[in-house]
This record gives sequence, structure tokens and C-alpha cells, in this order.
Amino acid sequence: MRDRVLAADGRHLMVERMGDPRGRPVFLLHGTPGSRLGPAPRGMVLYQRHTQLIAYDRPGYGGSDRHEGRRISDVVEDVRAIADALELDRFAVVGRSGGAPHALACAALMPERVTRTAALVSLAPRDAAGLDWFEGMSASNVLAYSTAADDPESLAQSFIVRSAQIRQDPVRLLDDLRRELTDSDRLVVNDAGIRSMLLRNFSEGLRHSAYGWIDDAIAFCRPWGFDPAHIVGEVLLWHGEKDVFSPVGHSRWLAGQIPGATTVLEPRAAHFDAFPMLPRILDWLLDEREHCGGN
Repeated sequence: MRDRVLAADGRHLMVERMGDPRGRPVFLLHGTPGSRLGPAPRGMVLYQRHTQLIAYDRPGYGGSDRHEGRRISDVVEDVRAIADALELDRFAVVGRSGGAPHALACAALMPERVTRTAALVSLAPRDAAGLDWFEGMSASNVLAYSTAADDPESLAQSFIVRSAQIRQDPVRLLDDLRRELTDSDRLVVNDAGIRSMLLRNFSEGLRHSAYGWIDDAIAFCRPWGFDPAHIVGEVLLWHGEKDVFSPVGHSRWLAGQIPGATTVLEPRAAHFDAFPMLPRILDWLLDEREHCGGN
């Protein structure tokens, strides 16, 4: 079911509801670039768990209006507006890749409504003390985030050109990614179903503009608007140790900051291995008796 929700400042947000409409609510925050049509557990998985999954296009992506100059913490008011519109009092939150810092913002700044939070293959704040932020990161991401921090106008121009090319040929983004994929990631992305889903996801996210992608990249490299050390709720951090897009050192740093965080580091996994983990992550989010293993 698709809805358009009005944010507090009058912007429109495009929302997708999946699974059991009467089930326990979980917000799923998509990656970068991405959209509400990104990786999600199948409908059967959601119904088996009596779960409704709520995904939405972050500002500037897909059908959601841009929020220029947004910070990571600004996600909280958008999630709050969607939850209020759907009459959801309490809910869990999971974010993958670019969505993971946004999920942590919800945990930090909306503890009265968030039951549990999972952050998969997350970045750490750009100013994380003691972390070599670029260690183990792919050359393309080093270039993008360096430019986002030092010359955001140049980043915007390059992403505008690149997104226009991707709109003409969505396969282009997958082909660009393929050059830096690990063997583990390549196995995931070569699956025909996942490949088709990713093409729909990228096409929808970038169908109007590159601004969601631009604003995400800049927001990651600026102060997030909250301190992960102040998170008091239950948090699961999941990361593949072979990840080259969001290196595992980022989750290790977050694990040292977030009190009582459950940390799962998979030695043989990489970035896109987070996709098949989502059903197990749902189990943890919805049932405290379920465990994903951990370090």
C-alpha cells in the first residue's frame, strides 16, 4: 500500500507499507542511493512474523520532496510524521548502509517511540575520534565522501551528471559497482531477483533528480546532530568484515560508543550480504528471545 504523508514543514514523503497491515510495525530505512523499493523481506516472511514494514523515500529520492541542507538527525521528524499519520505509537527501526545512521538517529532522539534498532553496514560519524574513516574503503567512495566534505558543489555536479546517465541506463550503476565488488558481494548481486530489485530501486530513487543522493553524501560528512553514545535503547550492529563500501571499522567504532550494543561481525561477509540477513534481523527486532549471534 502506498501513501503520501505530509511532513511537519509541508514537504511530501512517499511511503510504502508491506506485509501484514495489522502486524507489528518496523520502519525500514533504505540505502544510498535508493528508495522505498529497495531490499526488503518477502511478503510471506512478513506475514509469518505478523509484521508490517514501512519504507519511505528519503527527501530528494523518488516521490519525496527535497529537504535541502538536511542533517542525519532530521530523519526523526519525518519518521515521526509518518508514524503519526499511520497511527503507530511504538515501532522498531532498521537501516541498511546509508539508512543505518538514520536508524541510529531515531534510536537516539526518539527513544520514547522506538522499541529496538538495527543498523546494518553503517558508517560512523565523519569526526569519529580515533577512527581512520577511509581505511579499507573503496576508491569511489573515498573520492565521493572526500569531495562531499571539501567541495560539495563539485560533488553535486558530478552526481547530477551520473544520475542522468543512470536514468537513461539503470544497469550503469550496477556495472560501476561491479568493478569494486568483493567475491561475496558479487554472488549476491548476480542473483537475478536481487539484480532486478536493485534496478527498480535505483531507477525509482533517481527518477526525478540526484538530490537525495547528493544530500545523503553531504550529511554523512557533516555533524550528525546527535551523539551515538547517548543512545539508551537496544541496538544491533551488523557488519560484514570484508565490506569495502562501509568498512567494518565503522561498526567497531560505533560498538565502542553505544552502551550495551549487540555487535555481529561476519568474517566472510561483505556489504551486500546484509540483504539475506534481513529476516533474521526482523526476528531480533520483534522478539527479545531471538538472537543473531555476536561478538
